[in-house]
Amino acid sequence: MLGSLHALQVPIPYPMKTVTVLIDAPARGPLTLIDCALDTPEARAAIEDGLAQFGAHWPDIERLIVTHHHPDHYGLAGLIEERSGASVQMLDVEIGRGERYWHMLREWLPGHRKHMRDHGLPEASVEGIRAENPRVRPASRVQPLREGQTVDLAGHTWEVLWLPGHADGHLGLWNEAESLLIAGDAILPRISPNVGLYAYTRPDPLGDYLQTLGKLEALNPRRAVVGHHGPVMEGVQARARELRGHHHERLDFIGAEARREARSAYDLSLAMFPRDLDEGGRRFALAETLAHLEHLRLLGQLGRTWDEAAEVWRYHG
Repeated sequence: MLGSLHALQVPIPYPMKTVTVLIDAPARGPLTLIDCALDTPEARAAIEDGLAQFGAHWPDIERLIVTHHHPDHYGLAGLIEERSGASVQMLDVEIGRGERYWHMLREWLPGHRKHMRDHGLPEASVEGIRAENPRVRPASRVQPLREGQTVDLAGHTWEVLWLPGHADGHLGLWNEAESLLIAGDAILPRISPNVGLYAYTRPDPLGDYLQTLGKLEALNPRRAVVGHHGPVMEGVQARARELRGHHHERLDFIGAEARREARSAYDLSLAMFPRDLDEGGRRFALAETLAHLEHLRLLGQLGRTWDEAAEVWRYHG
């Protein structure tokens, strides 16, 4: 891929099937991982096999850089820290929000449930929101990286980028000389990264993501290392334009639906995502619908009114 940087496809029990974990194993210098998958036996075995190709094991990892806090990218961070003493690094924005989420699950649970309930999620699904995730072992200490800072990786210098939307503090790494972007889930070749509004996120994640797409379009990397359906994709600029068009179509659709009939975000999510979804999928659908509705509301294109009788917010024209 680039010098001592190698991509490992690690299995995850999600529709994407694998997540990209990068291993930088130079002849001299620290062994670095970028992202680390879920804490599952299958993921641990895959990473152990990947490290073994370089004559390494968990204790040899000196640094873990995490693109964002989602379980399939962060889940093994605590185990790696425990077994190696590695420094775990994330963007400062993500430490204050997403990473903190894994330490505050129990305290934040009432707020999560109220947020979903207030937007119409049925009570049975609200009760399914739990205060634990056995596939995530959070790190005890996380060191901040800041936008514009540089890091050394694979014998090259990389600029730290802030690419919010899919996660508030999503990190990217940019190597201008090679026109190579380590993108995580900021852009994906076959699916649209989920952009959802949750109780703990920034108020306009879709607005953030549209700005990120503009940044990626302007950057126009020749290649990007992506979290799923990769590990490498080309045509980033064209894909960024395609995803922007996709979200504008979604905005037009959901805006028209809310103007036609005032409804809760959950009811509108049934129109936006009419296919059969399991309980978790339906919560993702609600969060994504809500991100689009709130973007329109913040632009002044929709209103939102509290329905006292039903105890839900209703969006309307």
